[in-house]
Amino acid sequence: MNHRSSSVAGSLARLGFADPGRAATLLAEPALGGLVDPLDDVFADGLPEALAAVADPDLALLCLVRFMESLRRSPAREDESHDTAYLLSTLRRAGRGRDRLLAVVGASAALGDHLVAHPTHWRAVADAEPMAVADRKSRLLSAVGAPRRITPDDALRIEYRRQLLGIAALDLTAPDAFAALPTTAAALADLAEAALEAAYAIAVADLPAEATACRLAVIGMGKTGGRELNYVSDVDVIFVGEPLGDVGEQEAMQAGGRLATRLIRACSATTPHGTLWPVDAALRPEGGAGPLVRTVASHRAYYERWAKTWEFQALLKARAVAGDRALGEEYVATLSPMVWQAAGRAGFVEDVQSMRRRVEEHVPAAEAPRQLKLGRGGLRDVEFSVQLLQLVHGRSDPRLRSGTTLDALAALSAGGYVGRDDREVLDAAYRFLRTLEHRIQLFRLRRTHLMPTGAADLRRLGRALGYRQDPEGAVVERWQSQAREVRRLHERLFYRPLLSAVARLSSEQARLAPDAARERLSALGYRDPAGALRHLEVLTAGLSRRAAIQRTLLPVMLGWFADEADPDMGLLAFRKVSDELGSSHWYLKMLRDEGTSAERLAHILARSGYAGDLLVGAPECVQFLGDPSGLVPLSRGDLLARMRSAGSRRPPGESAVAAMRAVRRAELFRIAAADLDGHLDLDGVAGALTDLTAALLESALEVCIAEVEARRGSPLSTRLLIVGMGRLGGGEVGYGSDADVLFVHEPLPGADEHVALEEATEVVRGLTHHLSAHSAEPPVGLDADLRPEGKNGPIIRSLASYRAYYERWSLVWEAQALLRATPMAGEQGLAERFLALVDPIRWPARGLEPAQVREIRRLKARMEAERIPRGGDRRRHFKLGQGGLSDVEWTVQLQQLEHAHVLEGLRTTGTTSALDACVEAGLIEPGAGVALREAWVLASRMRNAGTLWHGRSFESLPSQTVDANGIARVLGLPPGSGQELGERYLRVARHARAAVMAAFYGR
Repeated sequence: MNHRSSSVAGSLARLGFADPGRAATLLAEPALGGLVDPLDDVFADGLPEALAAVADPDLALLCLVRFMESLRRSPAREDESHDTAYLLSTLRRAGRGRDRLLAVVGASAALGDHLVAHPTHWRAVADAEPMAVADRKSRLLSAVGAPRRITPDDALRIEYRRQLLGIAALDLTAPDAFAALPTTAAALADLAEAALEAAYAIAVADLPAEATACRLAVIGMGKTGGRELNYVSDVDVIFVGEPLGDVGEQEAMQAGGRLATRLIRACSATTPHGTLWPVDAALRPEGGAGPLVRTVASHRAYYERWAKTWEFQALLKARAVAGDRALGEEYVATLSPMVWQAAGRAGFVEDVQSMRRRVEEHVPAAEAPRQLKLGRGGLRDVEFSVQLLQLVHGRSDPRLRSGTTLDALAALSAGGYVGRDDREVLDAAYRFLRTLEHRIQLFRLRRTHLMPTGAADLRRLGRALGYRQDPEGAVVERWQSQAREVRRLHERLFYRPLLSAVARLSSEQARLAPDAARERLSALGYRDPAGALRHLEVLTAGLSRRAAIQRTLLPVMLGWFADEADPDMGLLAFRKVSDELGSSHWYLKMLRDEGTSAERLAHILARSGYAGDLLVGAPECVQFLGDPSGLVPLSRGDLLARMRSAGSRRPPGESAVAAMRAVRRAELFRIAAADLDGHLDLDGVAGALTDLTAALLESALEVCIAEVEARRGSPLSTRLLIVGMGRLGGGEVGYGSDADVLFVHEPLPGADEHVALEEATEVVRGLTHHLSAHSAEPPVGLDADLRPEGKNGPIIRSLASYRAYYERWSLVWEAQALLRATPMAGEQGLAERFLALVDPIRWPARGLEPAQVREIRRLKARMEAERIPRGGDRRRHFKLGQGGLSDVEWTVQLQQLEHAHVLEGLRTTGTTSALDACVEAGLIEPGAGVALREAWVLASRMRNAGTLWHGRSFESLPSQTVDANGIARVLGLPPGSGQELGERYLRVARHARAAVMAAFYGR
């Protein structure tokens, strides 16, 4: 190779030619004479540089040589469009004409072949302008109607390709191909519509007798109907006909079938000039097994009685495109109302979802990773998501009734049905995937939806989309990234639980029209429909996005509220939370999009006044419902870290503890929500509440110690310990439980005991005050009545004082109380020393003396007689009644006091674990153990449920039906189960009482 050839090849390689040697040879071809100076190494004329800007410079150059050869061979004509000199001047100058021509031949070998075969069509590329559908029809009709040497079918193909060249030219040279996509797709659909009209004209001309027997309309379906067609695609249609004159219906439909068949052949048959695309009528009633042409009435009857869900989905894009336009419009007007009522069919949403899964499952395994259309994250994911949302919400919102995917997506976003961020992601992804599909199809004008795998194809594809650095890798990376985003959003939108619930509503119910809403509120059981309607009006008033989303949510949430015992309470709480969070962008978006969060919230608020009050005070906690791990209680360590962090931002004292109590409020809501949602059983609730109380005691104790030290100006001279007693010590805390505690201190070596006691007392009083101080956060009641000498004794004692007291004065009930003593907060070494002190007392080495057993029984009987409120029913009291909590606990604790010194399994602070150990050791009969456990668990759950329901403790079976039903709903029983639950409790408690009489009283 000489120096000049090497220099030319090097320059071409730098410009992006894949085969610079061949390109240099082609540039020297005589056919390009006048376009390129063969002696110019730097290509000052600009043509090679212009070629280098297109998707495939080598393809463009080869096609240009072939095109110029063909043009030079063409007979000279007077028309300027055949003037070679004019073309040469266009190609030698940088400008719109050259850019368009080179872009087309550099992206599409098939269109390049057409230009070679019809070189005079180059002006359709260079001078392309947007064209109205009427103009397209006029030109195609003129082409098929004019006398010429070729058949009308071939004339249709030639004129179709001429117009296709113009569409491709505008598309390929658009400043932003993705922005131009809707215009390109609409132009392709308009061209298909015009071609169908021309094919109809061919059929009428060929079959005049049939044309006088039947009015025939062509209904565009799919992407044709939606004006979003691909370059190469099946054109889906439905044919509808009506008899003309006195012709019978059967004869007319047969005539219409022959017209339709001729129309199909005019478009789909392969001739010497190729084919357009397959015309697919498989979407008609009964598919390929049904008649090709039906009347409007026949269509209506079919869709009313036999149509499947997918057939209504297909009709969403139906549009009259050719033939008898008035008949086509009548067809659309007749069936359109059915489309927008289809979502009310039983199982509609589930049917559409199942169909999408079936489509995906039927993609050949070898193709699935390359599918742009049908695969995961493909175009169908976007289209099905949009269509399902349209069909469900479009019944009550006519703004959504568009057959064009991107227009419908924009309307869904504007109406609040899709988040703005989600819409932007889906819009961008859809434009990218469709443009990718277009560029792939353009190359050979073949129907395909697969990503290519060859390096040359990927290089051309990447360059067609503007990637110049590593075009192969860049286009694949962008495609895979977009597919992941599409799939993520598809799974969130398409399988949104809200859709099924909305679909089950009538159109009137979904619209929330005042009269219909008032009637529905009454029918659903709202006690105050007028008040509920006012809440709805406040939540949905105006044109804001917030109001739009509320109009989507509330028709369904009204039903969810009504599933519970107090829908009015739920709606009021929802309004309060929404008033607080309505301006937060994430709140309503989460309820609309995130799994079952809206349904969870509705049921929680209408089931639990306690949870509602917690949430109104800390509305940001609603985000727990949208997080997969949001209803998992935090560990004690995590709670302690959060409380310490919250308190550290405040000065030591009441404000710091208030910040910690705010953390407690949030966690109380999490636990209550998890309980109401069925994620926690009784043990899970008790453990979570115990951890929460312990973490608050630990962090608040640290704050109070720091507060006293700051006030006194020196570190404390004593160690501190908080011991949990009762349900706290046993790890059995309920929602309404106070924190039973003992306070212990131990002076440091050499410390003044009086000063140490003063400091410890100051800390404890500060702790008690800060935890119960009036504030927005729920208070924590500390109950130290189980301390030595009860209320008459000092609030805190030293460890030595406890030792002296227990050695000299301890009574049997105090040993019984210590059975559940568990250190909760404070110095670890002191905790160990305290346990070493009390273990021999609560697990006495020789068990109990007979007198002590009698004393325990006497105390129990006295408590039953004296502590139940006057006039109270002993059978109904959860704690003190017959078969209640105390019955079970005292029975178990008596066995612990008597036998724990020899049975290690009894050395536990938990009631049910100790009961199980008693049964295992043979101290309690298995049947009695079952009865005792069932009563204790049911009473504990009902007490918790009472607090959740009304925000206050219920110590007895409620006497009001509404409360009984509310507690039953909290426990997950069907509506109206309050009486049944009460009867069950009385029965269970009666069996437990019989077991207590045997195991505790020895009767």
